[in-house]
Amino acid sequence: MDSLKGRLLLASPTLFDPNFRRTVVLVTEHNEEGAAGLVLNRLSETTVGEAVPDLAPLVPDKERVYMGGPVQQSAVLVLAEFDDPEDAALLVVDDVGFVPGDGDFGLLAAGTRRARVFAGYAGWGAGQLEAELEESSWIVEEADGLDLFPEPETDLWGTVLRRKGGVYRVVALMPEDPSLN
Repeated sequence: MDSLKGRLLLASPTLFDPNFRRTVVLVTEHNEEGAAGLVLNRLSETTVGEAVPDLAPLVPDKERVYMGGPVQQSAVLVLAEFDDPEDAALLVVDDVGFVPGDGDFGLLAAGTRRARVFAGYAGWGAGQLEAELEESSWIVEEADGLDLFPEPETDLWGTVLRRKGGVYRVVALMPEDPSLN
């Protein structure tokens, strides 16, 4: 299978795992050893200032931390859009990548257009993501720059499905709990 790095995974309506229900995951790495990604649409109640005040030069301290996934939730990852992509510790797609953990955040802030803080990440072992794709647990879509740093109140899952078009426009209309329909 071709690498899905830099693409989005949208949880299908049949994926009921509470860690991923109606999520949009940016695949940050995908190779024969497995895959990793960040859930882009799960806000925590914690602010950046409360969790990691050292990142204040890079991300406003009142901005909330996003829950990147169920793996290593104490790990802090910062995804940013860079003026110079070579400044990224790991580039994910176009000019978006991870902020180096040992960098001068004030200096890095001058070279980034926007950044977001994530706690944890999503991870798959070798062949696991491919098996989930075979089960139709995920819908794969190209990432649009606006998808990577959505406004907190945006229904990113529904927005991307509507943009995909066709039957996915109808899927986007499904209520969170179909049994209440």
